Amino acid sequence: MNEQTRIEAEAAAFRGLLKHLQQRTDVQNIDLMNLAGFCRNCLAKWYRAEAEYRGATIDYDEAREHVYGMPYDEWKDRYQPKANADQKQRFESTRTDHADTSAGN
Repeated sequence: MNEQTRIEAEAAAFRGLLKHLQQRTDVQNIDLMNLAGFCRNCLAKWYRAEAEYRGATIDYDEAREHVYGMPYDEWKDRYQPKANADQKQRFESTRTDHADTSAGN
């Protein structure tokens, strides 16, 4: 596969992941973190970091809106219930496995 095709395939796969997560509003971020070590907010942080690395200016709220498909506060009000005690405990116990979102990839 040539470099341009690889880049386009990766971008399309990312768009597919975003579409899937936007449709699966029943899947909570805390559950994603507990199972996979990343969530929608992690994707937004990676997206922002990579955009800025390439010279684009985007703030975190804009990046989250891109990932969520709507403003984060709206998504949170519509779809995000409070985390229960079990979810919070698992979140803490899996913290060392959570994705590093401090910089771009």
